[in-house]
Formats: sequence, C-alpha cells, structure tokens
Amino acid sequence: MEKNRRLDEAALRRLLEREQTGPEALVLRLAWLEGLTREEIAALTWEQVSFLDDRLELPDRMIPLDSEVRGVLWKLHEAKEAREEPGDPHVLLSAREHKPMRLESISRLARLALDRGGLKDVRLLDLRYDWIIRCLDRMDWPEAARISGVEVATLQLRFSASAPARKASKPPPAQVDEFKLWKVLQAERNTAAGLAMWLGWQLGLQAGEMISLTWEQVDLREGVLRLPDREVVLTSAVRRLLEEERQRRKPGEDSHVLLTEQSRKPLDLPRLSRLTRAALIRGGLEWVTLRDLKRDDGRDAEDEQVLQQVLERGFVSRGDVSELLGLSKTATYARLRRLTELGKLVRVGGKYYLPGTVVPPEQHREAILGYLAQVGFAYRQDIVDLLHIQPKQCTLVLHHMVEKGDLVQLGQKYFLPEREERKVE
Repeated sequence: MEKNRRLDEAALRRLLEREQTGPEALVLRLAWLEGLTREEIAALTWEQVSFLDDRLELPDRMIPLDSEVRGVLWKLHEAKEAREEPGDPHVLLSAREHKPMRLESISRLARLALDRGGLKDVRLLDLRYDWIIRCLDRMDWPEAARISGVEVATLQLRFSASAPARKASKPPPAQVDEFKLWKVLQAERNTAAGLAMWLGWQLGLQAGEMISLTWEQVDLREGVLRLPDREVVLTSAVRRLLEEERQRRKPGEDSHVLLTEQSRKPLDLPRLSRLTRAALIRGGLEWVTLRDLKRDDGRDAEDEQVLQQVLERGFVSRGDVSELLGLSKTATYARLRRLTELGKLVRVGGKYYLPGTVVPPEQHREAILGYLAQVGFAYRQDIVDLLHIQPKQCTLVLHHMVEKGDLVQLGQKYFLPEREERKVE
C-alpha cells in the first residue's frame, strides 16, 4: 500500500456497520477512531477508560473518546459488571483464556475483518495513520502531536504531503495551566525531561544550571543544591525525585544529574529543549517552554494570600481559594495540589491546613489506635481534639475504621476491638 495514503472512508464505515460485536469490532474502532497502536490496544485497561470525561487516559497522552467507541466500550463494561467478577483489568481479553490478548492475535483479528470488508491492502497500522491524517485536517501540528503521542517534527516529516491543510496557530496563553502541568510532571517523573521540569517549576533553575548540575552539588542530607552562586533549598517533591534518580544510577556513570536515556551522557541544551518540548506538547501545553516553568513573583504572591487565609481561618476549602484568587475549579485544584506537594499545606478530605496544626491523614489510624490504647474509649469530640480536624471529617475517618474492623462503635463511644471483647465477657 502507498505510504500514508488516505483510506476509503466509505468502505471502512461499511465494514464497521457489519462488525458490531466481537473483539475485532473493538480492535478496528480503537485503531481507526482513536488512533491506538497494536501495543496500546493490548495494554488498554478499564482504569484508562474515563466514561465521565469521555476520554482514554493513556500513559503518555489523553485522547477524546469517540461516541461510537464509547458505545462499544460501555456495552462491554456493563457485561463485565453484570458478571460481578473482578476479573482481569484489561479491556481486550482472549475468549478462551480470559487473559490479555496477544499482539499477534490482535493483528490476526484485524486482518481477517479487513479482508472480509474487501480491504486486503490495509494494515492495522494504516488505520492509525489515517486517524492521524484526519486529525491534521481539523487541528494544528502541536495539538495533533499532543493526542497522537508523536513529536511535531516526526508528524511533519511523515504526513506533510498527506495533510497539507491545517488550522492556524493559536496565540499562547497568558499563564501556564497548572493542572495540565501537574499531569505532565507526574507522567514524566522518571525521565530526564521530567526531572528538568521539576527543577525549573519548583526550584527556579535555568536550563544551563540544569545541564551542568552534578551529584557533588546535590546535598540530599541537608536538602539543598549548592550552585556556584547560591544555595537552593529542595522541596520535598524534588528531593524525593533526586533520591530515586540517585538510586537508579549505576556505579561508574557520569556525575551529571541529567543524562541521556540510551548513551547515558550529559544532556546538552538542544536535546533538553527537545525532550521537554515533546513532553509538554503531549500534555496539552504546546505553547509552554522550559523557561516558562520558572517560578514567577505573581504566583508566589498568590500562594502567600492562600497561606495567610489558612493562618487566619485555620483551614481553607477549594471553594475558598477559587473565590480568593478568581481561579477555575481545575486551576484551584492544581494550585492546592502543588502547595500540598511543596509541604506548605496538609490536605484532609476537602480541607487544607498548615503543617503542624493537624495530624496528617496517613497518621490518623496510628494516632487513634495509640490514643485508645491509653484511655480505653473515646467520643467523636475526643478524636476531633486529637486530630485537630473538623467533626464531619472525623466522622468519616471513624466510620472507615469501624468498617475495616480497626474500631468498634457502641452508641457514641469508640473502642479497640480487643477491649470491647473483654468488656462483653
């Protein structure tokens, strides 16, 4: 078949009309209507299918969920739920073994279905290529790169002749979308690009400082970077990432913190720029550069406003912060998530507190069990005073512990299980 030739859409539509059930119906639609590769189809799990947001949440990108594909997936999901069995988390399972379908089996299913539709010269990969071409018909290169997972340069090299028409570029946004950025940082946390973005976003390092940074300058014990002209205090998130990166290093490797993945040589500026640019495009931040991630005074001033309000009121909710800063719900969530990751706030349910003023959620169980081991029993207000959280939040904590068997409730009193057994005897 001619490279990247547009497929016969009418023939494919007729084929999909006939292929309404069975695994081949799903394989064809995931490839042609969602642009998934054979490997992505095999690896797709139900956790990656968001019916609420109408998208597929793959490890490296998010893809809008086509209504036709959504319908097929929803029927499969309902059938799975009706069986009331946890089963395998993968969407596509072999009928005989009920295990994830092998790659060669996926190719064979697609081949047989395409042959039945008279499309003998079409491969499974051609369906994805046709999806990319159709994307380029209605969007610009960066947007197509974001949802396809293919870098802009590669798209232009391969598909320029097939999709010459595309929309004009949009003007860059005034501010970085922190919610999208947070998702990019999480997806790229174990890559050199991801570490570089963390260094820029949370520590304010310049690109030149990143590529010259060596492990001799990283003091994990004291939690600082010792740069030639200053010392930079590490945030808890960056410190954790550097610790993980240090543990992955092999004896004798180069002492620079940022290394290329294959050759394990220090990154230079052009390569660092390409890697971070590709990661940002995949995350929907096509107009953002590594330089844009540097902490700015405006954001710091807003952070101080939030922290001041928490200090005055004891806690804040997302609604409080949204009203205070005039941010959307998603932007507010990202802002509070960042402040929590920086260790400046502690989240308990939907409320945010200053560190040291509440018991962190991960310590609730230990604190409650230790308290009851000393006093024998407690009322809810006793636990509220112990954890320094709101009564409604405390009710949820206690309810979950009772459900799990960590506590026993009698009326308004809470006991340890063994103490209650002795009391009954």
